[in-house]
Amino acid sequence: MRRNTTLLVTAALAALVSFTACSVPDGGATGSTAPAPAGSAGAAPAGSAGGEPGSKVVGIVTISATDANNARVIAGATEAAKAAGWTVEVVDAAGNADQANTAIRNFVNKKAGMIFDLVFPTTSLGSGLNAAKAANIPVATWGGGTGTGVVVTTGNGAPFAEPATQAMIDAMGGKGSVLALTYRTGQVCRDREGLFDTMMKEKAAGVTVTKNEVNIPGFLQDGARYATAWLSGHPAGGEPLAVWGCWEDPTLGAISALKQQGRTDVLTYGINGSATAIKAVQDGSLTATVYEDGKAEGGTMFSTVQKAISTGDMTPQTIDVPGILVTKDTVKAFVAEHPEALS
Repeated sequence: MRRNTTLLVTAALAALVSFTACSVPDGGATGSTAPAPAGSAGAAPAGSAGGEPGSKVVGIVTISATDANNARVIAGATEAAKAAGWTVEVVDAAGNADQANTAIRNFVNKKAGMIFDLVFPTTSLGSGLNAAKAANIPVATWGGGTGTGVVVTTGNGAPFAEPATQAMIDAMGGKGSVLALTYRTGQVCRDREGLFDTMMKEKAAGVTVTKNEVNIPGFLQDGARYATAWLSGHPAGGEPLAVWGCWEDPTLGAISALKQQGRTDVLTYGINGSATAIKAVQDGSLTATVYEDGKAEGGTMFSTVQKAISTGDMTPQTIDVPGILVTKDTVKAFVAEHPEALS
């Protein structure tokens, strides 16, 4: 029976991976250079990345280039860079901080004009950030926080978790059990987990929380595996149940397990608002997500750093683009206002 259940979950997961191909790591080599999004500026042409200091090259180091929201940030930054006559190079560090440090140092050696860190905590990027500062190359972080040489950050990742977590707490009525799918290598998920813990302690102390940490790559598979194990101890017809993900992709993995077991009694929550997640809200398999306009953030990061370069004012700045809670009751109006969220 255990073997049959595993096979069923694997089959469902394969279908989900096919459906979410644009928002899930494809198992590429760690530290590989990822292609820029379609319609973007693309990788820098030969020789342009190795030019004079302050060359018009944006070096982007991402924790996962094909995660939906990372991809949106890259697309937004690339679009803004192209309009300003810059080119973009992207390195997918695949969740590995050592690879991220190496990539940043490589961009320093190539004399990039600016460097973006997507998600990696600045506390894990000491050698890379020190090299960038020594070379007077400004750094922007998306969810990585402030640190050495950072002139722009999108701030704490926690606020995006608040609407989804509050909606879950309200729906559960102060009782039941939650499976929380976390990821502690990325600063964004660290921040969101911290807010989740605080809110659960203050507003839902009667709810039992089980935590499992997923991997990058592998978060879909981990979400399905952890959910399968958790569901075995939480049968239908009893207490309120929910799955919470620090972003929605692990929750989507858990949903594949729910579908295989025919479980419709479990609430499901995520954060980021990928196209796949919005469609899952539409079909009812995802209870709620919080849409984060990563493309707008990426474009704003580029324009803010470009202005800092032109004025010479490297005073650290924080930019914020608020999130939007999307549920079955609001998804129709949301899509009408944000049709790009489905692409």
